[in-house]
Amino acid sequence: MSPSPPESPASGPAPGPMPASGPAPATGPRPEPGPATGPEPAPAPIRLLIVDDDPLVRAGLRLMLGGGSSGIEIVAEASDGAEVAALVDRHRPDVVLMDIRMPTVDGLAATEQLRRREDAPEVVILTTFNADEHVLRALRAGAAGFVLKDTPPAELVAAVRRVAAGEPVLSPVVTAQLIEHVAGSGRDGRRVRAGALLDRLNDREREVAIAVGQGRSNAEISAALFMSVATVKAHVSRILTKLDLNNRVQIALLAHDAGLLD
Repeated sequence: MSPSPPESPASGPAPGPMPASGPAPATGPRPEPGPATGPEPAPAPIRLLIVDDDPLVRAGLRLMLGGGSSGIEIVAEASDGAEVAALVDRHRPDVVLMDIRMPTVDGLAATEQLRRREDAPEVVILTTFNADEHVLRALRAGAAGFVLKDTPPAELVAAVRRVAAGEPVLSPVVTAQLIEHVAGSGRDGRRVRAGALLDRLNDREREVAIAVGQGRSNAEISAALFMSVATVKAHVSRILTKLDLNNRVQIALLAHDAGLLD
């Protein structure tokens, strides 16, 4: 009997039971992992220029405002309004904290010069008076508000932050008090001029101007007038453009002068 042929190398033990059917493993390249996420970068500090002719006042403001946790960087100081334009050109501050009474060029004239610039920084008036004709004139020139020199440090920091964010630091009540204090015999003339300016607005813009004069935020105006916040912002922007105004404080002053807040 002839010997059996050798076993083929391909042969092997009988296959076992097949595994249960299921979804086929995914094929193709795996998705690339997204970029690694980390903490959000800290916002850039608010760049502040301090203008006051009293070196002790400047030193105190530097201590109150220049701390690392304040989010404010004091980029320069000036002792007179005559120095402001050059320092703004050199340091590009976001906010100028401006004293009114200075020997050569006062804060009012310096504010008027600054606010005529296309790239004007915001201006906050620093004063010892809360019912001063010069304060009101500075607000009409485009200052975003004023703070008293004895304002507590935390409130002063908050005021600089609000102005840097485009919000005024002046309540309608204080605005009204200022206007009443210095109204004098010019009230009728201001009312006529303010009314003529506001006549340039359409009805909706006029409603928004009155609400701004009442001290309402964009969200509050949105709820009161049944429009989106974006629409409110658009109306405010158009009012500023139509009336050649700098900020919401000037809208409030105009509404008050026109007698719309009485």
